[in-house]
Amino acid sequence: MIRKLRLKFICVNMLIVTVMLTGIFTMIYHFTRYGMETRSIAMLQAVASEPFQHNRPGDLLDGVQLPFFILDLDAAGNIMETDGYFDLSDLDYLQTLVSAADNAGGRDGVLSAYGLRFCRSITPRGERIAFADMSSERATLSNLIKTCILVGAACFAAFLLISWLLARWAVKPVETAWKQQRQFVADASHELKTPLTVIMTNAELLNSPDFDQAHRSQFAAHILTMSRQMRQLIEEMLDLARTDNGQGTLVFSPVDLSRLVNDAVLPFEPVFFERGLTLTADIQEHITVSGSQQHLRQITDILLDNAQKYSSPAGEVTVQLTRQGGRCRLSVSNPGDVLSKAERKDIFKRFYRTDEAHSQRGSYGLGLSIAANIAAMHRGKIWVESSNGRNIFHLELPVKSGGRCGAGQSS
Repeated sequence: MIRKLRLKFICVNMLIVTVMLTGIFTMIYHFTRYGMETRSIAMLQAVASEPFQHNRPGDLLDGVQLPFFILDLDAAGNIMETDGYFDLSDLDYLQTLVSAADNAGGRDGVLSAYGLRFCRSITPRGERIAFADMSSERATLSNLIKTCILVGAACFAAFLLISWLLARWAVKPVETAWKQQRQFVADASHELKTPLTVIMTNAELLNSPDFDQAHRSQFAAHILTMSRQMRQLIEEMLDLARTDNGQGTLVFSPVDLSRLVNDAVLPFEPVFFERGLTLTADIQEHITVSGSQQHLRQITDILLDNAQKYSSPAGEVTVQLTRQGGRCRLSVSNPGDVLSKAERKDIFKRFYRTDEAHSQRGSYGLGLSIAANIAAMHRGKIWVESSNGRNIFHLELPVKSGGRCGAGQSS
């Protein structure tokens, strides 16, 4: 698909370039030809209507000078005098040219068979016909065509290379999105396959007559547990899909982020307590941002849930919200395994987990990806730092104009 899209992009570009080059070179050719013909006819008209004078070397007549000759005819059409730049001794050949000019008709014209252009005028003694050699015009136009072909071929090759480079650059976001979509489908299928296999296996055992009621209850409990995990996974995938396409549908309003973070921390305190963790918060008051309250609460819950899942036993998790100029920063720090540079880069990708053990903690690697989408929708950024045995997730958002900054409080 991507290859066809890139090829289509190149073909469209080259079609446009070909049409433009053809149009430009065609206009150059026709304007050059028209100019040469106009000047040649003007010269012939001047020669045919005025007495011919030989110039000294270096003295040029006005206009374009082409090799020409003049035939003066009497009333009967016989040649009386000749003059010009050619050998005019063959009167039979000259009479043939006169006949050809008569057959062509008109005051001026072209004798293609002889490579001549003619112009006639009436004189007191009869008629004068001036002939000009067109070989130089034809040679000039022929050279112009060859030059246009060479320049056109060079331009075509250059634009082909440029189009190829542009195609790679222009299609890159589409290619990335396509690969991410395929990877998302593959990962989602893999994640759903495991609970489905467990459910099917336990369902088959549940229908088997070889087990007593106690075992049947255990099989039913396994089915219920896997069904809940599947529902959680599906809800997270739907959340991710909504955040992917939700930028145009979100309704932003002033949100008291200080109160929102406080409200998010309180329900997590019993969860941290049960796991033997300490949760402390340092939240600066009166920080207001513009955004979706629902999604800002969701991203806060994701960071807190991530901290309680992956904190070292008996560790201390800290939540800090501060204002820094025109932006505010929410930081959630927890003790745990130090993340490598590659892990810090990939941790916000969909279905990414630093180890398989995380899947056993109810994590499918979607939460932080959802958080990254929400941050982007609010023109913010999210990243993780890892040092001294602690992982710190930072969320930075622009502060709403007029938002106040007050004293801090701890909980």
